[in-house]
Amino acid sequence: MRNWKYVIAAAAVGLAAFLLYRTLSRYSLDQLVAAVTAVPASRLLGAFGFAAASYLSLTFFDYLALHYVKRPLPYPKAALVSFTALSLGHNIGLAALSSGAVRYRFYSRWGLTAGEVAKVIVFCGVTVGLGLLILGGAALLLRSGLAVEITGLSRPVVVVLGLGCLALPALYLILSAFMRKPLKIRRWTLEVPPLRLAVGQVLVGSINFAFVAACLHQALAAVADVAYLGVASVYVIANATALVSHVPGGLGVIESVVMYLLPQNDLIGPLLVFRFVYFLTPLGLGSILFAVTELFYRRTSRAYDPDAGVGAKA
Repeated sequence: MRNWKYVIAAAAVGLAAFLLYRTLSRYSLDQLVAAVTAVPASRLLGAFGFAAASYLSLTFFDYLALHYVKRPLPYPKAALVSFTALSLGHNIGLAALSSGAVRYRFYSRWGLTAGEVAKVIVFCGVTVGLGLLILGGAALLLRSGLAVEITGLSRPVVVVLGLGCLALPALYLILSAFMRKPLKIRRWTLEVPPLRLAVGQVLVGSINFAFVAACLHQALAAVADVAYLGVASVYVIANATALVSHVPGGLGVIESVVMYLLPQNDLIGPLLVFRFVYFLTPLGLGSILFAVTELFYRRTSRAYDPDAGVGAKA
């Protein structure tokens, strides 16, 4: 009766491997080699370093979320779940569902209920939103000229959007400081976290986006002289305004950013390097970790399965 769990686990690993192959198969071996070798070693190492820093900051999303649901786990366990879930979720898409399924797979083993895992997922999603709002609001206000060019909106509208982006995290912190009862919005009930956890959400959410932008900057700097503030501002602006304006050319956020900054340059190099460093390398590592942990827990469950005749000592 429990075989369906292993079928799902195998399917997840197989899907991750397929996505890795599908992404890389779009390019010839010569293109892959040229794209990577065109980036100086210092820039490539910098990109890997900032990517690692981003995924490190992401581990604190889960760590804080587990304290939020009052089911704290040791940091190594939270880090394992976070990296495995997000390295797969970032590539599979529908991150709340894909990474949420991986989170449930891990946390349910360690005693969390489905409701508690759902709260962890929501908490992490709110943390992402807070980080995007803060950096997006700052970018809209500090680089309003760029926002006007990208979105086609007027400067007053951009400024209002920027202030609105910053007002929402501020309101969230105020609620966390003074509100003790659950916040009810129609049929939804949200338990506002204590102030210390809310501050942690704001910090790690913002830091994560800053590191992602730094990783992209390292890749772009290999082909053009671009300032980090410009890369970070346009990257966050593109994300923050995606819901209220059309992205140029209907492309993805990253492609739009690169096309705006480097319209006359060969884009395959920096884009491929960034995707390889930030998405594909973690995907490969996360797939291996997920497969290894599945094998480990499968053997452990068999070793202590009473039906197998090998139980724990009384």
